[in-house]
Amino acid sequence: MTEQAVEPRRAVVHRPAVARSGILSALRELSLVAALFMVYKVGRLAADGHVDEAFRNARAVWDVERWLHLPSELTVQRALLDWHALVEVANSYYAYVHFPATAAALIWLYLYRPAHYRWTRNVLTLLTGSALLVHFVIPLAPPRMLGETGMLDLGHLFGPAVYGNPETDHLSNQYAAMPSLHFGWALVVAVALMAAIGGRRRALWLLHPAITLLVIVATGNHYWLDAVAGGLLTAAAYALLSRHRPAVTPVPPVTRDPRAFIPAPRRPAGDHHGAVGEQVTDEQVTDKQVTGEQGDPGHGGEGHSDHEHRDEEPGRPAGVAYAGRHEARLAGLQQRPRSRWHTDR
Repeated sequence: MTEQAVEPRRAVVHRPAVARSGILSALRELSLVAALFMVYKVGRLAADGHVDEAFRNARAVWDVERWLHLPSELTVQRALLDWHALVEVANSYYAYVHFPATAAALIWLYLYRPAHYRWTRNVLTLLTGSALLVHFVIPLAPPRMLGETGMLDLGHLFGPAVYGNPETDHLSNQYAAMPSLHFGWALVVAVALMAAIGGRRRALWLLHPAITLLVIVATGNHYWLDAVAGGLLTAAAYALLSRHRPAVTPVPPVTRDPRAFIPAPRRPAGDHHGAVGEQVTDEQVTDKQVTGEQGDPGHGGEGHSDHEHRDEEPGRPAGVAYAGRHEARLAGLQQRPRSRWHTDR
């Protein structure tokens, strides 16, 4: 059996193995992410139970922000209350965008940018683990629980609500406001997509963490300092994993050949050649050849154009007239105003 006949058979044998390997790899990564999420949730629940300390820390954070002259979360929330539709949009963004956006970004990176996926997965793991440690050390009640400040729980007032009554909700730890993983994860998603996709508009991915920041503050779920802490932990995670950052493949600039744009000169009817320096378009030459216009009367009306006979003149090699036409057209391109350019078909 020849070598050419063996190769297709090898390809058929190895394709199922490659497919199984890809499926197993995807399931392994999915299991890893799910396990990390469950560990985080269990860890947050284990850090619950320090209610009095959480409220003392909340009042301290509020006072520190006023000492730093940061904008009041109450001002942002009251500005949002003027538009009830935006309140529902903000609550929905907080409830439904956080996890799906992160999962969608990880899936896309896994499928199309594997190196960036591994880098982003490790950053998220380090960020989430460090945030869990902070939750143990600094329990913090969110601003929506500080009734003396005037903050409201917009999720319960307008919906949709993510958390239940703190006194009866045993499925989540609501006293883990600092750091804000809503903001930290959104920042990781933006940085990952900016690095993986690139382009002139890559900065638009930063809209996701920017909108997330306004949402978490306006809805009363986080303080400004929660976002600052989340951003600092994210920066620290990237700094520790900077050696694992994938290499960026430069995108070659798109160059355009100026000869692709040819001016469209207007010619008098019946003028087939033109003087030196003028341009004859390919459409005009083709039209003459197709319609069979007669050239020199001395050729018996066989339907050939003067251009063809000029190329066939003794001592004039074939193709010289064609090259001369394009040189003249390029010269005209540089002389004519840009407003008369058009694409040569």
